[in-house]
Amino acid sequence: MTILRDKFGRPMRDLRISVMDKCNFRCPYCMPAEIFGENYDFLKKDQLLSDDELVRLGELFAQLGVTKLRITGGEPLIRRNLDQIIRRWMAIPGIEDVAMTTNGYFLKPMAQKLKDSGLHRLTISLDSLDDEVFSQMNGARSSATRVLEALEEAQRVGFENIKINCVVKKGVNGHTVVDLARHFKGTGVIVRYIEYMDVGNINGWKLDDVVTADEIIAIINAEMPLVEVPPNYRGEVANRYQYADGTGEIGLIASVTRPFCGDCTRVRLSAAGEFYTCLFGKQALDLRTPLRDGSTDADVLQLISDVWSHRSDRYSERRTSFTELPTKGAEMFRIGG
Repeated sequence: MTILRDKFGRPMRDLRISVMDKCNFRCPYCMPAEIFGENYDFLKKDQLLSDDELVRLGELFAQLGVTKLRITGGEPLIRRNLDQIIRRWMAIPGIEDVAMTTNGYFLKPMAQKLKDSGLHRLTISLDSLDDEVFSQMNGARSSATRVLEALEEAQRVGFENIKINCVVKKGVNGHTVVDLARHFKGTGVIVRYIEYMDVGNINGWKLDDVVTADEIIAIINAEMPLVEVPPNYRGEVANRYQYADGTGEIGLIASVTRPFCGDCTRVRLSAAGEFYTCLFGKQALDLRTPLRDGSTDADVLQLISDVWSHRSDRYSERRTSFTELPTKGAEMFRIGG
């Protein structure tokens, strides 16, 4: 196996694979309803990577050092036969961990199949327990109750390492972060609060809308004292805080105010086969075309290697909490956040 390193010596370890660009939610920070209406032109079936292409790329990235796969979307559970694809990814030599991020809407009936497929971990997006607030955050597409029922089913079938992702936007759900923390305190479920990020170009991001990690910590700490703890591994995206009474922990993903580019080992693959080396990347390498034009594995490996070896991405470090950089590239729903 070849261990690739970029211009800053960072290896390629984590591959985030978007298996579907469509989503049934219309979260304003990702897929605002006024843009993504009923007639929005999502990818057609033949434009999506096929099951075999997804598996082949998983195999090729594993040969270059990737050990973790995270399945994303859009909403990944819209993809048919996803459990069968996961089984095939699990069989790839070198792949040690396969996880998925989902909005939870379709999770309940799929939980057992996902567990049986070998999926290691689940992350469920839940921006508030308050149904009115949650509705604002998801475009009036789901209740918090439905997501919580899906989480309970996932626990019932045996998923143990479950996390909650909560994007915090000032003036919308910032006042409910303590309720979310309190609900999951002592349950083993880790809530990760995410600073509202400037991904893509359509969500109208403004720095004024960001509730910073420090503010979130202060709000929760005032109710339930917290103690900062070291990361589980180098390059972990979330800053970890344990409850002082030992009843669990929360995480803060703070790419706006606490950039973590220096240890970034992540790459992203869109549902159309576009290879991005940064969440904020402007350019992508088309891998779908060589997969379909008869290129050999060696050819595709060389394409990926050439891009990674020249990688020098550090968008979040360049964009400090006081600076807005020019237009970015892909929207979040295309590359899974």
